Amino acid sequence: MEKKGFLHSLPFRLVLALVVGLVAGLVMNGMEDSALLTGILNVVVTVKYIAGQFISFCVPLIVIGFIAPSITRMGNNASRMLGVALLIAYVSSIGAAFSSTIAGFSILPHLSINPNVDGLRELPDVIFQLQIPPVMTVMTALFFSVTVGLAAVWNHAEYTTNLLEEFQKIVLSIVTKFLIPVLPLLIGTTFCTLAYEGSITKQLPIFLIIIVIVMIGHYLWLTLLYGIASVYSGRNGLNILKHYGPAYMTAVGTMSSAATLSVALQCARKSEPTLRDDLVNFGIPLFANIHLCGSVMTETFFVMAVSKMLYGEFPSVGKMVLFCLLLGVFAIGAPGVPGGTVMASLGLITGVLGFDETGTALMLTIFALQDSFGTACNVTGDGALTLILTGYAEKHGIKEAKLGDVL
Repeated sequence: MEKKGFLHSLPFRLVLALVVGLVAGLVMNGMEDSALLTGILNVVVTVKYIAGQFISFCVPLIVIGFIAPSITRMGNNASRMLGVALLIAYVSSIGAAFSSTIAGFSILPHLSINPNVDGLRELPDVIFQLQIPPVMTVMTALFFSVTVGLAAVWNHAEYTTNLLEEFQKIVLSIVTKFLIPVLPLLIGTTFCTLAYEGSITKQLPIFLIIIVIVMIGHYLWLTLLYGIASVYSGRNGLNILKHYGPAYMTAVGTMSSAATLSVALQCARKSEPTLRDDLVNFGIPLFANIHLCGSVMTETFFVMAVSKMLYGEFPSVGKMVLFCLLLGVFAIGAPGVPGGTVMASLGLITGVLGFDETGTALMLTIFALQDSFGTACNVTGDGALTLILTGYAEKHGIKEAKLGDVL
């Protein structure tokens, strides 16, 4: 096969879509209201809606197509590897939360924040709502994959195992032929609508300092994760990190770990043999749904900022410890969709920290401003956790399961 040049590569297409969408949105933001502007916006929001619907439809198929066959290939080691994956995802999430808490108590008292999010332009409604509901929710697909995969191993179900292998090939075709070409459309239209609304020019400067601090925290945490993974596995984590640019860009554009899953799988595959093929198929889709270290770090820092801003004081240390421990649990169960972490943990924000409606609304607003970068941190961190799984498998003599292996 002839190798494609940079202009045809996925990273270039993603960046191009982002820039074109951003410029188009800013241009439309400066235009007077007219029938032509409304018509263009109707097309943009409709394309964004349909692209998002299609990607949401594909995500449960990807989860089943990769996790279930990976479990059957691991045979009797599947239960142990699943337990290890859950443990390291939880430790990473609460570690990020506690780090953010310490940073909040250290930095936020020295900042003065005066938010002003008024004056945003409204988007028109979607004119053609082509609803493409997924066959099941992402969490249902995740539990289906785990239970069917483990049950197939325990019962030595060769027919089911072969069926899952065939299904994975079908899903791979869907990803390469349909899903990847649609991603630039979603990214371009997303940034176009954000620029038109004024979120980028009016909302972002409000918490620019906080967002920069959080992003620095993301990069420090990723450095720590990849450092630990490299030391534990005895393999160079930079061999993984250098391939994660397209996944990072896709996450920034889609604000969704689930929507970025197909690209993340491609990036992780380029990291082989540093990452094992069987653990890429198992770990990347699993961590996309249970490992949300970037989102957890962001939410923890932001709840402290909002609490100081609205209520004049930070939550107590005891409340923050409880919040962080429970947030790690909620992150595992949160959907990998835009705002999934903060939406899943609203009960903690109101129950543990005592936020009222105003605090909750402000929290949702500022979280949405940087959700893309938190998601990008989540996705990139999945490579480090998969490297830890690879190291664990090697240290405990768990042999690599090849495509087509039977029970």
